[in-house]
Amino acid sequence: MFEDRSYKRTFYSAPQSVESFVAAFLEPGLIVLTFLLVNDYFDEPVMRPGLTLCLLVFALTFPGRNRFGDHPASAFVDVVSSWLVLLSILALCGYATNSLHYFEHRVVLWWGVITPLAQVAAIEVGRRLQRWRSRDVSARRTAVIVGAGPLGHKVARALRDSKGVVCLGYFDDRKPDRLHAETTASLLGSLSGLSDYVRQHGVHEVYITLPLGSQPRIVKLLEQVQGTTASLFFVPDVFGISIIQGRLQDMNGVPVVGICETPFTGTNRLVKRLSDIVLASIILVLISPLLAAVAIGVKLSSPGPIIFKQRRNGLDGDEIIVYKFRSMRALDNGAVVKQATKDDPRITRFGAFIRKTSLDELPQFINVLQGRMSIVGPRPHAVAHNEEYRKLIKAYMVRHKVKPGITGWAQVNGLRGETDTLDKMAARVEYDLEYLRNWSLGLDLQIILRTVRLVAFDRHAF
Repeated sequence: MFEDRSYKRTFYSAPQSVESFVAAFLEPGLIVLTFLLVNDYFDEPVMRPGLTLCLLVFALTFPGRNRFGDHPASAFVDVVSSWLVLLSILALCGYATNSLHYFEHRVVLWWGVITPLAQVAAIEVGRRLQRWRSRDVSARRTAVIVGAGPLGHKVARALRDSKGVVCLGYFDDRKPDRLHAETTASLLGSLSGLSDYVRQHGVHEVYITLPLGSQPRIVKLLEQVQGTTASLFFVPDVFGISIIQGRLQDMNGVPVVGICETPFTGTNRLVKRLSDIVLASIILVLISPLLAAVAIGVKLSSPGPIIFKQRRNGLDGDEIIVYKFRSMRALDNGAVVKQATKDDPRITRFGAFIRKTSLDELPQFINVLQGRMSIVGPRPHAVAHNEEYRKLIKAYMVRHKVKPGITGWAQVNGLRGETDTLDKMAARVEYDLEYLRNWSLGLDLQIILRTVRLVAFDRHAF
């Protein structure tokens, strides 16, 4: 079914966290910055030797260590000791190359004093930001653990130490004498009740810690929980087992394999959001005259509002409002929604034109700036359709692990417009899942370019 496999991959390393990304550049960046500022303070020009020193220092210190989680005293000792070692190496290099005379002594002295102080101050700022974020209840995610044995207990402690996830409890079918003593008080039920609990309580993450011998039960669980929007992780007991394929996430010393997770975490999330803001802002400025013209056309075509507000499911299945130019006389947005069909009598003549050219989708760039949508992602379906298809198509709700998009991988592969059969909807979902598995900024740009090319020639939209 899917012939384009240029982006096909099976396993991925976990995206780098924002804290790790910042820490990687913090130490080398501050060392170079303080050197430049001290030179500027003493009105000393930074000539070729100074630039060479900056490059050498950056190469020796990149990537910087993540000290945000260290005790302040330990971080201070580590910073000072590392800085003294680095200065010693630089002094030896300068002596060996007979280049020490190129640098003003007072500049080197002040640079040597200010740099570790600046690093310690930056680490303290980062630590306070982490502490502030951990206190933000709205930013915390909830989790449940499948398996109340020793490994499940270890995962619960790791989650507690991470301070960003609240563990609600455990699910297990085994007798109490086979469970960890400290987990029995937090049992939430048997495995059969997991899926309903996750849906009813909006659980964000599910950690499966069952023994490898429980493979049939694990497969059954995965099929059940993939009908929700929770991220799924299998935590293998790797003691005595050699893992060859794939890489593991390290969560406070506990290895975790991501089974069903959004690609937009850590730095990937920043890249995706920044690209959405920049592109959407530029596009809205460029198309503002077109937006005004279409709005006038909609108003003159038939009575009713210019903008049609649709209820859709967004990230993690949360309900959002999506904007479109109205193209129909009747506005279906309730519990039962009939998809638009070819020659649909509800569509106005002008509405047919803007649907054909995708002009009706243009207000969704405002949704992108609001953070409800992305430019590229799975197309949002009506809430009523989600409730119908989540029961019929395996892993249908997994497509809600990312924000819905104005265009997507399915749309540029011929699945744009009406999905009048279950097979067509299943094919669209499979392309959406392909996008989640293989996301990259390059793939987003490819989809955008292909969308522009298809808009004028696609005959499947109506």
